[in-house]
Amino acid sequence: MEKEPHKDKRWVWRGLVLVIVALVLATVMFGFRKYFHRSNSSEAKAHQVVDKYANALSIAMQFFDVQKSGKLVNNKIAWRGDSAMEDGSEVNLDLSKGMYDAGDHVKFGFPMAFTATVLSWAILEYGDHMNMVNELDNAHESLKWITDFLIDAHPSEDVLYIQVGDPKLDHTCWERPEAMTGKRPVTQINASYPGTEVAAESAAAMAAASLVFKSIDSAYSGTLLTHAKQLFKFADTYRRSYSISIPEVQNFYNSTGFGDELLWAAAWLYHASGDKSYLRYVSTNGNTFANWGYPSWFSWENKLAGVQVLVSRVNFFGSKDISTEESLSLQSYRQTAETFLCGLLPESPVATSQRTADGLVWVNQWNPLQYSVASSFLAVVYSDYMLSSQTSNLYCSGKLYEPIELRNFAVSQLDYILGNNKMEMSYLVGYGSRYPQQVHHRGASIPVDADSNCTDGFKWLHTRHPNPNVAVGALVGGPSFNDTYTESRNNTSESEPTTYNSALVVGLISGLVTSSSQVESFVKN
Repeated sequence: MEKEPHKDKRWVWRGLVLVIVALVLATVMFGFRKYFHRSNSSEAKAHQVVDKYANALSIAMQFFDVQKSGKLVNNKIAWRGDSAMEDGSEVNLDLSKGMYDAGDHVKFGFPMAFTATVLSWAILEYGDHMNMVNELDNAHESLKWITDFLIDAHPSEDVLYIQVGDPKLDHTCWERPEAMTGKRPVTQINASYPGTEVAAESAAAMAAASLVFKSIDSAYSGTLLTHAKQLFKFADTYRRSYSISIPEVQNFYNSTGFGDELLWAAAWLYHASGDKSYLRYVSTNGNTFANWGYPSWFSWENKLAGVQVLVSRVNFFGSKDISTEESLSLQSYRQTAETFLCGLLPESPVATSQRTADGLVWVNQWNPLQYSVASSFLAVVYSDYMLSSQTSNLYCSGKLYEPIELRNFAVSQLDYILGNNKMEMSYLVGYGSRYPQQVHHRGASIPVDADSNCTDGFKWLHTRHPNPNVAVGALVGGPSFNDTYTESRNNTSESEPTTYNSALVVGLISGLVTSSSQVESFVKN
């Protein structure tokens, strides 16, 4: 009985300690959320939601569910089911998760990791916008489906499985993923056969995702960051293109260089870890890899424009204790980003000529919408950086442009995609009253109850009938340079969707889903 008062005192002190710890954690998380998220205040909630973009975002998000591999949980797509359950079993790994790349059934690690990096970036910048239209949880779920796969695909520090399925064999079949019976070999990179770009992109994806999950599941976030650091070290230590180590990949996702991925990964690792050594890496390797002064298009294969905009964030909002040399390097990234952005503005003296008569940025006949959507996403992000830092103008060869003009460019591209075009059709499947009906997609083109196998399934590829299943949210490749679109599954360059297209368009729509782009300043590093 005499000890009871002492016990009470201990509980009082323990309670005080817990309160202090909670306050410290709350302060840390508040700083983190302000750095990467828009305000959740009443001011943010007062922003009017643009209904057509909210609808488009809800639709676009669903394509991630269409593309899921493995044991489906809370399956939202009626015509999809479990598939590829034995992936990775030949090497005693569970590689059943992840997402199919496009209209086929191969899981390509390089573009899949890019999908995760971009989706993470979209969540970090516009997660509150997603939350306003009830899509944030869906974004988290889709991202984790990929990062779970990336964790499983990295069983040791210098080994990464980068592909599941043989694309040549896969392309000899036209069947539903649930009906696959063929072999699905796995491909790895390691110290003897390295692949710097795919290891670095995977590091970028896991670093960016670690930020997303930091306030949701700290243990999972820490696991992702550990993998990211290991993969970056692997990528940088064994510098060699995976296209050289594994020549077979040249036929599908060939790489022309790995410097951009190393910078991209280091930039994300700096943001995720706060470790200044990664920022120094970005600075000191800029002369070698950044191609300052010469802008390039942002895509799954070339990350330089993305690096330049992401690193500009540090230049805009500051970083403590950086050297003069590092500061000059950061300025070079920002200047190159602005050269790229000036080219997007149609009235700019340096406006790119790579656009259609109707104003769509058009770079390549294969999957042309990738470039317009990627460019528009960067434009929205950069315009918000300008607003957040109270930067009034973008200087383009003697003319000044306000942040709203970058935003207006992005709006013009998104509106084109959603139907304001010569064809008067939406290129986002499921949006509007007219959209592609013959999407180049195996699962969507074959009836669920069809009795067909690997080879006789090609009759579903060649039929002129609409797909029996709607690949909701798919962003198809897009129109030709003359603003026309040929409705045919065999028109692969225009009618095939990709998962990374979806990440880019989700980011773009999320940035535009509210009518105001005014945001609170980010906390300085």
